[in-house]
Amino acid sequence: MEINEIRELAQGEIQKAEEASKGIQDAVALNLFKSSYLGKKSVLSSLYPKLKEIPSEQKKEFGRVLSQMREELEKILKSAQDRIEEEQLRLKMEKKKVDITLPGYFENVGSLHPYQAVVRDITDFFLGLGFTIADGPEVETDENNFERMNIPKDHPARDMQDSFSIGEGIVLRSHTSSVQARVMEESKGEMVKVICPGKVYRRDNDATHSHQFGQVEGLVISPNATFANLLEILTLLLRHLFGEKREVRFRPSYFPFTEPSIEADISCFECGGKGCSFCKNSGWIEILGAGMVHPNVLRLNGYDDKKMQGFAFGLGIDRVAMLKYGIDDIKKLYEDDVDFLSQFRKE
Repeated sequence: MEINEIRELAQGEIQKAEEASKGIQDAVALNLFKSSYLGKKSVLSSLYPKLKEIPSEQKKEFGRVLSQMREELEKILKSAQDRIEEEQLRLKMEKKKVDITLPGYFENVGSLHPYQAVVRDITDFFLGLGFTIADGPEVETDENNFERMNIPKDHPARDMQDSFSIGEGIVLRSHTSSVQARVMEESKGEMVKVICPGKVYRRDNDATHSHQFGQVEGLVISPNATFANLLEILTLLLRHLFGEKREVRFRPSYFPFTEPSIEADISCFECGGKGCSFCKNSGWIEILGAGMVHPNVLRLNGYDDKKMQGFAFGLGIDRVAMLKYGIDDIKKLYEDDVDFLSQFRKE
């Protein structure tokens, strides 16, 4: 068999395949086409044994013609296969038309719990001011929780923090000041600039109080810590949390571990300071306590109160969350109510 005959046969088979492919409409026809033109009984397959009849000098050209023939037939097959798949997809889409006027489907994505959102917001604020974050045990010694905070055993201030005793000299901490005591002990008279967020425990249980709640307390000790520094930091913090236009005022108060002591109020959200039931007609909402660290506290924790001074402050995480997000019952922060928590999901 001459090489020219092989070329003509290959070209004729390719043209025949192209015409045949136009009638392919489904997978069955596609498989028949593949068997007819590329299968064991196809013309292509029958040509390979002819190689032994070809003169040696034409064998290379013969092999090239057969390779080109196979490539062309495979292209025709692939084109027909793609056309069938596109048609199947079109028919499928017609059967499942999408009404673009219908609302879409949204995945139920979670978000930060309002309590944790407040913790992050406050810690980010203080990290930006160069504070560090400290933590400590929730089961604490009476010494760290009370005595080193200038609250000895017979001090009436213990009645202000009705704590849970769980053994001789062991309590559930009633404030995160116990962490401050540990920080001061470890600092060995050096400067401190720290905040202490965490859970605390007291015998309270009503709509705005719980036996368990969160606190963030802050402590700064240095030779240059001033009352003016304290007021400026608290003003910045409260406007960061509740808005730049929020009015802030400070009132004298009493805490056994600070002297002088103050409480901070913010202008009422509901009435803007005019007076309403939400703020008990005062126009102000109490938000935190603070003051200059009492000299006794400095001495009890290893500081020279002649060389060092400091200020401290504390605010309730739950209270901030309730005011910030309009939550009317503190217990909602500790219940697995999905409907309630889903309000705080960010879209």
